[in-house]
Amino acid sequence: MSAPLCGITIVSLEHAIAAPLCTRQLAELGARVIKIERRETGDFARHYDSRVKGQSSHFIWTNRSKQSMTLDLKHDDASPVLARLLKQADVLVQNLAPGATTKMGLAYEDLHTQYPQLIVCNISGYGNDGPYQSKKAYDLLVQAEAGFLSITGTDDEMVKSGISIADIAAATQAHAAILAALIQRSKTAEGSRIDISMLEAMVEWMGFPLYYAYDGAEPPNRSGADHASIYPYGAFNTSDDRVIMLGLQNEREWEIFCREVLAQEDLLADPRFSNNALRSSNRELLREIIQNLFSSLNAAQASAKLDAAKIAFANVNAMQDVWNHPQLKSLNRIVETHTPAGIVKSFLPPGNDSSYNPTLSAVPSVGEHTREILAELGFDTQEIDKFYTNGLV
Repeated sequence: MSAPLCGITIVSLEHAIAAPLCTRQLAELGARVIKIERRETGDFARHYDSRVKGQSSHFIWTNRSKQSMTLDLKHDDASPVLARLLKQADVLVQNLAPGATTKMGLAYEDLHTQYPQLIVCNISGYGNDGPYQSKKAYDLLVQAEAGFLSITGTDDEMVKSGISIADIAAATQAHAAILAALIQRSKTAEGSRIDISMLEAMVEWMGFPLYYAYDGAEPPNRSGADHASIYPYGAFNTSDDRVIMLGLQNEREWEIFCREVLAQEDLLADPRFSNNALRSSNRELLREIIQNLFSSLNAAQASAKLDAAKIAFANVNAMQDVWNHPQLKSLNRIVETHTPAGIVKSFLPPGNDSSYNPTLSAVPSVGEHTREILAELGFDTQEIDKFYTNGLV
């Protein structure tokens, strides 16, 4: 069966990560995503690095399954092209600089009269009002503003997330909001405006530490790879220099762990470890006890012991371990994706729905579909050639 968003067209004025990741997910639910890029250079995320056959790792990740069209949005002749695009679009997504679309007459208030069914999704750093409205917002800066850096790292040093977590949070919220807006439009026949900020999305994800520090209480300590308030729940080294992430969540598991893994049943009567709060506050003592055992075992031996006791744990994998992960291979998650520089491996979307297959297609080159899309919009060959000559596309 066709994917659920087949027949939906999304025009995206996008760059970097938040909007592209959002629209890639929509594309793989069946939507046609037309990505508007700068002439010649395209989305600046194409040039972040050259790790994937000479192409950017960020761009390959976030731009599968789209069509690329170049268009100089500031050109005098851009308006008629945009008008034809938006006439047949269901959703406009944009994460341009603050106020950019308003200056171009592309704010929801300007578009709604002409395109009453159009859904407009604005993704910004800090929102469309308030003292931070016009501030530049990059992922790491939003991690800082949302309090994430204050709880991540060690006592001596704060540490950023190793991935673009604020961008991903905004992309995820925008993806869900657009799906909800499409459902709402099916009831009202009216489009709507969606405003998603990276700050708000990131703060939503910060719920646990924010409530932990509620009403002036002390925030969670920066605890490295260990959980801030549950213990033992963290990293331990084995004799063969592997790292295992151990996770105990309740008293039943603590009892089993003491008896069957540590073989130290006397710890159950130790008042320093009689509940999670005490184990957490005395974690240095408990860490030493557990690490003494793990240091005598290699990773395979430690894993076997934990599996036998049904204690939750995970391997701390490097990137190549993940590419070769036996579980991902068993689930057939890795597929081939065409890119401008050749075929690369990629992963299926994580939403597995028995009623349809995701609509996967290539990562486009800059402006690969420009001529095709312009022809679909009703421009003839002479007009299209003139657009190229005049530097519009």
